[in-house]
Amino acid sequence: MFVKKILAPRWLLAGMVGALAACSTPLPPGPSPAPTSPPAAPVPAAPAGTGLPPVLRENARWQPVPWSDLPGWEADATVRAWPALLAGCAKPAPGWAAACASAKALDAPDDTRVRAWLQRTLTPYRVTALDGRGDGLATGYFEPLVAASRQRSRSHGVPLYAAPPNLALRKPWYTRAEIETLPAARAALKGREIAWVADPLDALLLQVQGSGRLAITEPDGRRQTVRLAYGGHNDQPYQSVGRWLVERGAFTLEQASWPAIKAWARANPGRVSEMLAANPRYVFFREEPLTDPSIGAVGAQGVPLTPGRSIAVDPRAIPYGTPVWLDTTEPQPWSPTPPPPRPLQRLVLAQDTGSAITGAVRADYYWGWAEGAEDRAGRMKQPLRMWVLWPRP
Repeated sequence: MFVKKILAPRWLLAGMVGALAACSTPLPPGPSPAPTSPPAAPVPAAPAGTGLPPVLRENARWQPVPWSDLPGWEADATVRAWPALLAGCAKPAPGWAAACASAKALDAPDDTRVRAWLQRTLTPYRVTALDGRGDGLATGYFEPLVAASRQRSRSHGVPLYAAPPNLALRKPWYTRAEIETLPAARAALKGREIAWVADPLDALLLQVQGSGRLAITEPDGRRQTVRLAYGGHNDQPYQSVGRWLVERGAFTLEQASWPAIKAWARANPGRVSEMLAANPRYVFFREEPLTDPSIGAVGAQGVPLTPGRSIAVDPRAIPYGTPVWLDTTEPQPWSPTPPPPRPLQRLVLAQDTGSAITGAVRADYYWGWAEGAEDRAGRMKQPLRMWVLWPRP
């Protein structure tokens, strides 16, 4: 999704377990009227009772529907999404000025008032691909917290680098394997170490997520937590280490997850370097102060992300700041006989994106940084349906 200060690409856990990374391009803001040329598939008429035509985006179709079409709508505590909606109103999409002004003026918001405001102010639209397909994929991401040291030691020997000064002059820059072995690459990064971590998979996880938190031990023994923000990459192609393991029979694609990758690494410590080298892309960072630990990293919309209420989307399908109704399921461990999935139906805000997040019905769910976030994000690969909520004309 990708977490950044107007971030650059984040290669999500979805990418680690097989999704193909692809760049997404900004979408002209606000829904646009249907073009005069015919779409990829026939556009059905407006549903009875809505009185509104469908809306075509660059790579999605929005079909107006009644509120009763949203599965689980009455069960969600929509007031929990209200802070994320107000945060998004700091940088609203075109067409949202009046709705945001109304939202900011809502007195004593509780679940009843928020739900009434949503239904009075917005219209739900079912999101489908241009060819009419309405089923997609939900994955998850989170903000890692990794123990680190300012000094290299026997226990902390894996560096996290700031971008080298000549990164923009050499494209592509050295591959991941070359960074580890070539004297010229190592010389270019000398003195660029932000901190050192104990496990190369911790470094990979931070690179995949694009940001995180470091619990740093300073040379004088003091400890502090800082934010590690995205600082660039080496312009090499991304290759999924999860898919690399699947192709070598480590586990099936259905079993692929971040916990499965970590388990394989623990069982095969002598092959971890080989696995990492399969992905030539390398991510650099910059350090930022963590002034308020209760606030999430800043997403592509330019506002802090809210755990459980922010998602990453393809902005060609859904503009940043749009409320979205999700219909998916909770992630669960792989099992030959899995229990029935628990529904995950809730109001979220489209506030981030990522290079693996492409397509109309595609969302990366932000789990935050609390205990258990890594496991849930790493296992999330669920069927998805989506509805956007857009201001009434």
